[in-house]
Amino acid sequence: MLESQVSSEEGSSVWGGPRLAVSKLNWEARHAEAIELADRLLVGLEDPQEVLGVLLAKLSALLNTDRLRECPEVIDEAWRVAQGGGVAPADLGEFHALAAFFAHREGSLERCVTNLVRGARALEATVTDVRALRPWIAMAVTYSYVGFHRHAVVAQGHAEQISLQGTAMDRRLATHPEIQVRHAVWLDQRGETEAAKAMLRELLVKLHSSDLIEMERAYLGYAAARYAALGGHGDFDARELLNGGTEPFLESEELRRLGHAALAIAEYRPAVALDLLKGASAADTRLGSAEVPRLRALAYVVQGDYAAAYAAAREVTVCFAKAADPVYDLFVDGITVRLDFDELRRTLTRYTDEAHTDALTGLPNRRHLERYVDELGRSDGTAMLGVCDLDHFKEVNTVHGHLVGDQVLGQVAAILSRTMRSNDFLARYGGDEFVIVLPGAGPAEAREIGDRLRAAVEAHDWNDLAPGTPVSMTVGFAPLNEPSGLAEAFRTADLLMLRAKRQSGEKR
Repeated sequence: MLESQVSSEEGSSVWGGPRLAVSKLNWEARHAEAIELADRLLVGLEDPQEVLGVLLAKLSALLNTDRLRECPEVIDEAWRVAQGGGVAPADLGEFHALAAFFAHREGSLERCVTNLVRGARALEATVTDVRALRPWIAMAVTYSYVGFHRHAVVAQGHAEQISLQGTAMDRRLATHPEIQVRHAVWLDQRGETEAAKAMLRELLVKLHSSDLIEMERAYLGYAAARYAALGGHGDFDARELLNGGTEPFLESEELRRLGHAALAIAEYRPAVALDLLKGASAADTRLGSAEVPRLRALAYVVQGDYAAAYAAAREVTVCFAKAADPVYDLFVDGITVRLDFDELRRTLTRYTDEAHTDALTGLPNRRHLERYVDELGRSDGTAMLGVCDLDHFKEVNTVHGHLVGDQVLGQVAAILSRTMRSNDFLARYGGDEFVIVLPGAGPAEAREIGDRLRAAVEAHDWNDLAPGTPVSMTVGFAPLNEPSGLAEAFRTADLLMLRAKRQSGEKR
C-alpha cells in the first residue's frame, strides 16, 4: 500500500518514501489520516532524515487541525532528532518554520520571530536545492500568517523557482494562493482596496483549481468571493471552490463561512452576510483579525447603515493597532535582551574553557563552581552560597516544550547576571537550578540580594515567551565556610530553599 501511494505521486522529485506518503495525505486535506499514518511509520523508522521528515509532516497536520496540545511533544522530538546530526539544512529550516507557526498560535511573537530568523538562516544556501521546496513554502505560509507579507512573497518566490527544476506536482505545491489572498485582504483592510482588487484579479486569471493541491482550492474560492465583494466582475466559480474538499477541517470551514458572507455582500444580500458573520471569530481567523469587521463594514454599506459601517471600520483600525503593538514591544524587548546577553557575555569572557562552561546558558558549570569555591577557600574569604530553583518550570516544559524551557533558562541566566553584584559568582548547577556565591556577604545581605534576584525574575514579562506559565524563583542561602565546604553549604541552602517552597505552597 505504501509503495503504491509513493509511485502514484507523479514522480515528485522532492521527497520519497514514508515522508511522501504522509505529506500526500496532507496535500489532500486528509490530516487525521496523515497523523495516524505518521504514528504507524515512526514505530519502525531509524534513519534520522526519514524520522524527521515524518515528524514534520505530522506536525504540519496537527497545526492544520488546531491540535495544538499535541505539538510540543512532536516539536521536542523533532528537535532531538535534528540535534543528533545527519539532517539536511532544508529540513532544519522547515522545522523552524513550523515551530514559528506554533509559537504564533500560542501567542508568542518573540518565539515565532526567533524561529523564523533561524529557519531563514538554515535555508539561505538552499535556493537551488529541490529538497528545500516544502521548507520554503512552510516559511512563506508562516510569514504570511504572521503578517510579514514582504518576506512571504520572497519565500514563495524561492519555492516557485525551485519547483521549475521538478515535476508538475512540485509546481502545484509551490502554487500557494493563500499567501497572495492573505496579502490582498491585508491591503484592503488597511485601505488599499484597488491594489487588493488588482492582486485578487491577477490571481484568479492566472490560476485554475487543477493547478492546486486540494487544501489550497478553498483559498482560490475565497479570492473569487472577496473580489466579488469589492465590486469585481468575472466568471469565477467561487461556490464550487469553497464547497469542495474531501475532508473539511477548521481552516476550510472558516474560508467557506467567510467566503459565503462575501458572496452575499456581492449579491446585495447584506442580512445573510451579517447572519453568517455573527458566529465568526475575528480572533481565530487565519485571514487576519480585521477580516471579520471588514466584511461586516462592507455588508453595512450595502444595507445602507452607514453608522454601523463606520463603527465596523473603526474596529478594523483597532485590530491593526492591536496587531502592531506586540511588534513594537518585541523591538524594545529585543534590544533589552540583546543588552542582557551582551552584559552576560562580558561577564563570562574569562570562562573560555568549555569543560567548565554550561553549553546552554554560557554560565560556569558545576565543575567550575567547585574550582571557584576551592580558590575562594584558599584565600580565606567568607561568602554566602545560594541555591536558586525555578518555580513551575516543569509546567513550562509540559505546556510549551523543552525548546521553550531552554530559552527560559537562558533568559533567567541573563536576568540573574545583570542583577547580581559585579564580583558575585553565578553558575548553572543542573536542570533549572542555579547556584550563586556572594563573596564577603553575610546572611542579611544575602537575603537582600536574594529578594532582588527573585523580584527581577518575577518582574520579567514571560507571557510572550511562555504564555500562561509565569516563571518565578525560590532561593535558599547558607554560609560557605571551611571546613564544611561546598557540599555541606549546598545541602543546607538546598534544604532552606525547599522549605521556602513548601511555605509558599509550591510543589517542586
